[in-house]
Amino acid sequence: MMDTLQKFMFEDSAVRGELVEISETWRQVQSRQTYPEPVRNLLGEMLAAAALLSANLKFNGTIIMQIHGDGPVRLLVVECDAALHMRATAKLDPDASLRGDESVIELVNVSGQGRFVITLDPKDKLPGQQPYQGIVPLDGGSVAEIIENYMLRSEQLDTKLWLAADRQVARGMLLQKLPREGGIGGPTDDVDTWNRTVMLGDTLKRDELLETDIATLMRRLFWEETIRVFDPRHPEFHCTCSREKVGNMLKMLGSEEVESALQEMGKLGIDCDFCGQHYEFDAVDCAQLFATDLTGSAIRPPGSVRH
Repeated sequence: MMDTLQKFMFEDSAVRGELVEISETWRQVQSRQTYPEPVRNLLGEMLAAAALLSANLKFNGTIIMQIHGDGPVRLLVVECDAALHMRATAKLDPDASLRGDESVIELVNVSGQGRFVITLDPKDKLPGQQPYQGIVPLDGGSVAEIIENYMLRSEQLDTKLWLAADRQVARGMLLQKLPREGGIGGPTDDVDTWNRTVMLGDTLKRDELLETDIATLMRRLFWEETIRVFDPRHPEFHCTCSREKVGNMLKMLGSEEVESALQEMGKLGIDCDFCGQHYEFDAVDCAQLFATDLTGSAIRPPGSVRH
């Protein structure tokens, strides 16, 4: 079965929904790094949420969701582009010691200094155009609540999310009430539909979400509703790292710092945090970086050296 995102609309109402089921992409994310169970589940929920939000964006680019934590989890990152190509990673405090049943607050917002960041990065930028970035304090006890609060405050959109992840699958559902711009029905119809569908969504429990495919979930929840269903889309794992991008990163560090690292280590090894691809730069490679804008195209086999 392919990973699937299914969009739908409630007829005669400005209320839309989505269901997503991610297993193969999630398996590939987990194959790169091993995470403690609560961190793994948190990252899986973010993966499902990113697919749900990205499917509604009307631009050719990438949505980047980040949680910057002040607890044992320092960073969670999920990226999803307009084609639903996805990648994700997490970074823990090197001294982190987890029980295994930590809440979201215990993982990322112990001192109330955690931050949630959404970046919209267009692929074809106009001259001088910068990515849009929204940064807010972590407000909520779950990934779903954090995103719901962000969408209401930053985008003025009523949004409800139900998310769950384990080792096998990450699933999620999104309901969103859109601004009415004409057509059949009106604000009263939208509010009634919104309240009714959210109430139905709230009957969905974590175990049911994890154990039930999205087609069955839609029938169970909304069998009495008139729904327009769109063609499904299919998320997949894809990493955008390259030797050229790593070379540009080294150039940003500056020749003095790179030369110092070379003297200490002999050569520089950089592993992509998302896919594990290993890149090596020796003294000749680094000299070429600062002499020209070319970085070369050869990619050496994966290894274990990090810098």
